[in-house]
Amino acid sequence: MALWKIHEWNRLKSLPFVVMAATIALLTCPKASTQSLGDSRTCSPTISSALSGESSSLSASGWRETDATSADPAQPLAVSPQPASPEFHDKWDVAPSATAYQRPFSRVGIGADVSPLGIGFKTAVILDHVFDARLMGNYFNYNVAQFEVEGFKADADFHLASAAAALDWYPFASIWRISPGMLFLNGNQASGGIVITPGTSFSLNNQTFFSATANAATGATPLAGAGALAFHTHSPAFTITGGFGKFIPRSDRHWSFPAEFGVAFTGAPKANANFTGWVCTGNATNGCNNVGDTTTPAGAQFNSALQTQLTKWNRDLAKVSIYPLFSYSVMYSFTVRH
Repeated sequence: MALWKIHEWNRLKSLPFVVMAATIALLTCPKASTQSLGDSRTCSPTISSALSGESSSLSASGWRETDATSADPAQPLAVSPQPASPEFHDKWDVAPSATAYQRPFSRVGIGADVSPLGIGFKTAVILDHVFDARLMGNYFNYNVAQFEVEGFKADADFHLASAAAALDWYPFASIWRISPGMLFLNGNQASGGIVITPGTSFSLNNQTFFSATANAATGATPLAGAGALAFHTHSPAFTITGGFGKFIPRSDRHWSFPAEFGVAFTGAPKANANFTGWVCTGNATNGCNNVGDTTTPAGAQFNSALQTQLTKWNRDLAKVSIYPLFSYSVMYSFTVRH
């Protein structure tokens, strides 16, 4: 009887361990809820032993596969990813998934500017991601009403008209630009007219002359002339410019504001003048001849002095053989095809 009580007491002392093992089995081995808790194919033998009241402890690795036919083999837990770096720049450090280029002739730009060539209108078209082509036209005209100064009645006309084409190259697809081109139409010039009041004296090549008084008997008329200063001797003329800002943005933007500076190799300006009427070498009525007749004394003297003076002026103008170009444009671009 005593031995039986001792045996029962030992079974009671092991009951808490049995309950603990059963709880763990139910939580971590779902099949234990529908199969026998003692089924060794469902849970490891350590748990089966605990459920049967045998003294054992869980292995360090927990549940393990004990049968090749087991439906739920043990798998290692996934390693959690490392948290992202808190550095501020990391969120921008993303490589582009692709690079897109606009197709040739896919976008066109139109714009305007003000330059030494006048008021300019231009159009540009994309050739590829580093080249554009441009076509430009410029125009300006200003007339000075007739005015009189010390016996000289004069008027002036400042006229600018030109057309050009250029190829824009953006090295390394940057905003900086080099643009060779051609000024193929150049009508830039200043011109004027003058009527000299009869009897008024003037100096030409250090010689003194007088404008003749009108005389119906001899046909004398006051001296009048017209002159022009052409701002070029070469047409067409090569141009080279540089600048920054793209005439057609390589994006979906519409507006751009490119700047440009350079020169046109137009050659030296050239002055010319022509006179009509009568000129006198003594006074307004003496020694008068038609300037169109170079066989007369006054006519020959006047034309010689005029040609000498024009030669001096053109020699001075020859020191300037380039025409400055600089502008700040406003451009609007749009897509014409995709």
